[in-house]
Amino acid sequence: MAERKPVFVDWCPGCGNFGILRAEEMAIRELGINPKSIVIVSGIGCSGKLPHFVNLPISGVHTLHGRSIAYATGIKLSNPSLEVIVNIGDGDGLGIGMGHFVHLGRRNIDITVLIHDNGVYGLTKGQASPTLHRGEKTKSLPKPNIMDAVNPLAVALASGYTFVARGYAYDVIHLKELIKKAIQHKGSALIDILQPCPTYNDINTKEWYDKRVYKLDNTPGWDPVVRREEEAQKKFEQALMKSYEWGDKIPIGIFYQNEFVPTFEDRLTMNIPNYKDFYPAKQPIEINGISTTKIDELIKAKRI
Repeated sequence: MAERKPVFVDWCPGCGNFGILRAEEMAIRELGINPKSIVIVSGIGCSGKLPHFVNLPISGVHTLHGRSIAYATGIKLSNPSLEVIVNIGDGDGLGIGMGHFVHLGRRNIDITVLIHDNGVYGLTKGQASPTLHRGEKTKSLPKPNIMDAVNPLAVALASGYTFVARGYAYDVIHLKELIKKAIQHKGSALIDILQPCPTYNDINTKEWYDKRVYKLDNTPGWDPVVRREEEAQKKFEQALMKSYEWGDKIPIGIFYQNEFVPTFEDRLTMNIPNYKDFYPAKQPIEINGISTTKIDELIKAKRI
């Protein structure tokens, strides 16, 4: 792998993306994962530049709008030994990319998804994103937003994600710990990261969030981890109810964690016993210059 050269980080001053970038780098370093086994995938938007800015010798894939999870799925299933982290924007991943977001959860593929959630399409001058609440009028909107907001946590829970959390971009240490736990989790992991956009979202500012966010870890009796299969439904319902708390108080931390659900990789192994030993990335695509694909059989199958 070629040595990475420093790239100027050109996000707007004060952007929450800086905190996410630092938390992600710190999490990877502290976990001690071999950088060559990490792939960071992104889509389009301000968050899409993150793979370029990571100061680690990792592989990065800057993909298409709303398609980063689809790319990440292909990467992970072709080489399950890789640690795959997806960075998506709330517009990128919960707008055009919502279908992929939902299906990653139901498959429970061992991928970590980080949503850079600022309520606006920051790269295209501040239009309302799917997470902007109805009635809010940010500086670029001619009139208040008339659509209801998507709740990323509730959608993730309903879709089958087995690790669901929320972080805050300006609390880098807390976010770093959440990212570490998400990466270590076996299954689909989602962290919705509240990320102020100082350029276009003049409602959900750092000052606005600082007055409202509180840590679930400090809530007496809060335990989001499923420790026995029979308590999964209760913990799920608890997480779903808590995910709708918004306004004067906004919780951050882990909402739900369940490792009793088999990953998609495990399910594949049930049908293909040697999958994890001879996954697609290990298989030759040609031998002595001759493709291993049996074209004649494919043509025959198409005719049938």
